[in-house]
Amino acid sequence: MGKLAIISDLHADINHFETIELNILLNVLREHEVTWVHFAGDSANKMQRTLEINQIFRLSGIETTFNLGNHEMADIQGEEMIEHYPDSHFLNLRYLPLNDKKVLLGLNGWYDYGFSQNQDVVENIAIKNRYWYDRMITRDGNDQEVTQRILKELKPILDELAEKNYQVVIATHFVPQSEFIVQMTGEYAVWNKMNAFLGAASLGKLLDQYDNIEQVAFGHTHRRFPDKIIHGTNYSCRPFGYFYEWQLTRNFILSNQLADSFVPMKMRRIIRDHQKAFDQYKHRYLAEEFAACLTFVDY
Repeated sequence: MGKLAIISDLHADINHFETIELNILLNVLREHEVTWVHFAGDSANKMQRTLEINQIFRLSGIETTFNLGNHEMADIQGEEMIEHYPDSHFLNLRYLPLNDKKVLLGLNGWYDYGFSQNQDVVENIAIKNRYWYDRMITRDGNDQEVTQRILKELKPILDELAEKNYQVVIATHFVPQSEFIVQMTGEYAVWNKMNAFLGAASLGKLLDQYDNIEQVAFGHTHRRFPDKIIHGTNYSCRPFGYFYEWQLTRNFILSNQLADSFVPMKMRRIIRDHQKAFDQYKHRYLAEEFAACLTFVDY
């Protein structure tokens, strides 16, 4: 018996994580008796840092695997490297046994604009190239073509696992179901345009066809949701996210009356102005923040 923990969107560089913060996460994993940790993308902006983080946890004695998020993809050149990165612990369109009945299947994923109210491909591409981080990623083909290529490779793997009657745990980065897409209103409605790049509705439709998929864990949204069961599969979306988005940051800001309301993008200056106090508060409550973002699967 063992326990798998899946975490996405660690963003170790943006969050200025060093040894002390990673040791806090390691201690949380040990407290929960985790034997395998999978990083489901956006561990860091630089691929070298992602590999270093994986090595830290691997050397601690915990089985450690990973797939890529869009932030790592921006640091990699070529479709082959994105989809088939040469590391034995890299899981994309590949699975490893958790036990004799259950497997962990890793999947980078991508997006197909299916979650956007705007289906104009040209306009979506223009929005991405103007505002979105992924403008720095070069892929072979347009976004829909990339997604369809991924699904074409994924389907025979899922068919094989279903035929062998394996229970499947999927760790991916991008959103596969519309239930995890938020439509903003008022002054924030402009952000709805970015839903085009959050995930692939076509992936969700494919997963719906299989009753042996036990768990799907993903992130990318930087917004956490309660688990949802869709077509018999449990979906978990609780990305770790940026320091100015955390629950502990909300608590720090509001409990110290540093702002009348919590708007994450407006918190960075306030945090800088109170950096020492925030760092002390962070180290006190970071373990709770980590625990809230982990998806656990017994095996």
